[in-house]
Amino acid sequence: NLWVNLSAIKRLVEADALKMEIIPNPKEVDGVKVLQLETAAGAAIKFFDRAIGANVPRSRFLPVKATSDLLLVQSDLYTLTDEGYVIRNPARSNPSNPSIELGPEFKKVANFLGRFKSIPIIIGLDSLWVTGDLW
Repeated sequence: NLWVNLSAIKRLVEADALKMEIIPNPKEVDGVKVLQLETAAGAAIKFFDRAIGANVPRSRFLPVKATSDLLLVQSDLYTLTDEGYVIRNPARSNPSNPSIELGPEFKKVANFLGRFKSIPIIIGLDSLWVTGDLW
């Protein structure tokens, strides 16, 4: 997460001082090859006076970069404590997370959520591979 003072951004933009590197990222969208131009927002820290970083322990968050990660986080494998800590269910004996692969039909969050009536119990799961037009 990046927290930035909007007034500081405004000052930098008005001074034309945000010289961000453009990162080309080739992709395919609906069968069409496109070139997405990105910037690494975290690299902008060098432009801000008195910028600080905070090291957040993994016990405070779980990255969700794909719907397979979302399935893990929403499952019975993890719990959020009243203090805001993400803890692993001690009932799981395997120290590794299950391997979960979901097909392209589950890639978008709306499609993922629409295909699960409820999140299944996966505490004892080792691997799951789902592909196709399944609900």
